[in-house]
Amino acid sequence: MDELVKRFECDVLVVGGGINGAAIARDAAGRGLRVVLCEKDDLAQHTSSASSKLIHGGLRYLEHYEFGLVRKALIERETLLRSAPHIMHPLRFVMPHMGGKGKGARPAWLIRTGLFLYDRLARREFLPGSEAIDLRDHAAGLPLLPQFTRGFMYSDGWVDDARLVVLNALDAHERGAVVLTHARCAALQRQPDGWSATLDSQGGHGQAHIHIHARCLVNAAGPWAARFLQGATNAGGRRALRLIKGSHIVVPRLFEHPHAYIFQHADGRIVFALPYEGAFTLVGTTDVDYRGELDKVAISAEETRYLCQLVNGYFTRQITPADVLWSYAGVRPLVEDEAASAAQATRDFRLEPDMAGAPLLSVFGGKITTSRKLAEQAVDWIGAALGHAAPAWTAGACLPGGDLYGPEPGKRGVLEFDGWRARQAGRYPWLPPALLARYARAYGTRIHTLLARRNGMADLGLEVLPGLYEAEIDYLTTHEWARSSTDILWRRTKLGLHVAPGSAALLDEWFGARQGVPAL
Repeated sequence: MDELVKRFECDVLVVGGGINGAAIARDAAGRGLRVVLCEKDDLAQHTSSASSKLIHGGLRYLEHYEFGLVRKALIERETLLRSAPHIMHPLRFVMPHMGGKGKGARPAWLIRTGLFLYDRLARREFLPGSEAIDLRDHAAGLPLLPQFTRGFMYSDGWVDDARLVVLNALDAHERGAVVLTHARCAALQRQPDGWSATLDSQGGHGQAHIHIHARCLVNAAGPWAARFLQGATNAGGRRALRLIKGSHIVVPRLFEHPHAYIFQHADGRIVFALPYEGAFTLVGTTDVDYRGELDKVAISAEETRYLCQLVNGYFTRQITPADVLWSYAGVRPLVEDEAASAAQATRDFRLEPDMAGAPLLSVFGGKITTSRKLAEQAVDWIGAALGHAAPAWTAGACLPGGDLYGPEPGKRGVLEFDGWRARQAGRYPWLPPALLARYARAYGTRIHTLLARRNGMADLGLEVLPGLYEAEIDYLTTHEWARSSTDILWRRTKLGLHVAPGSAALLDEWFGARQGVPAL
């Protein structure tokens, strides 16, 4: 294969293609800065695709008096739900109450107080508030053990986490940023006028050595951030990261209704049971201090048993590890705050600037819900450091595919999505309803790019796997940096749960037959 050498001059080099790095690249590009984003693997391959898939304020953080974090997250919850109504939707959560008899149970008065604050710490535009419910005559009570007779219900949001990262990167690219996946930062040198970086990139067209000169460096390497900072400056940050592993399991559907559950465990932890991909239930997460290899994170047998036992303490339908269809784990890089347990460690973020030479900004901690705000603050600092004044803009902007109604007042929000999707059936009457629904959810208005000049099922090309046609694969490789079966089946779509064993190998064979992936 040919060896290529590429060179880029930019204002900002962002290292890390998770949610924070992609959001910073998007914001910076939108303010007119020349941006390069590099990621050593696929976008969202690690922590950012291993979340509980929630846009939430963090009800449990109120117990640790993190009122500022909760308020910030609740404000962002509304902003994000407006920005991408195709990959996000409101979700009602049910908290069964144990009557104060169970070990670790919060008393009813404490839950009511927490929900009262949760409803009022930030303005809610379209999410209903909390309420007490009688589980004996509510749909959410049917799957539960009979001892749970009452509970509480409140609102938060659901998000396709990996697609959120990809859409941030796509918006950055469309605003002028260069996005380089599978491009490892192999060498880095701080110079008087900026940073000199060498990336090693293995793509469909050969090995490339990419040389970048950047006026400012952003370290958004997630779990690798402290290690990357050490390599960049030969000095650690002022505070270490606390690496926490969170694991999830997916089992056959445990309930039929559309609500989610939030459970209290005897050890004080909170675990969610969420409707997932129609036929499944997603259960998680754990909180375990992690010191292993960051590229080989996996759920342990102990964590699997823990989650199964917790589920069995609430649902009539009992499960065992043998019922687990899929599992995933990720390492959350939390700011070290000397909390007694992993569950108590803060989920807030910290930006650590370094002006001892060319500007460097390191990102520590954070969560998906506050990623847009983190990026806004980061680019405020970058702009000041580079003498590039430009106003913040992302609070009122849609992500790609989210512009269902354009700028019309009162027409920006997730509550209008179902009506928009129904109208697409008239525009594409030849698409099977289930396929249209999936395309609409995944791509929003970008469905028109995917289906451009296509007038029937034959125009979608070969059905490489059930429900996966060449047209969609071409879209994902051309526009969304997909290179492999894993990129497509588990991050860009969630078809991996729906196709037969061995499907990934078939898809990779298809990629091989195409002799490389189109370059973006």
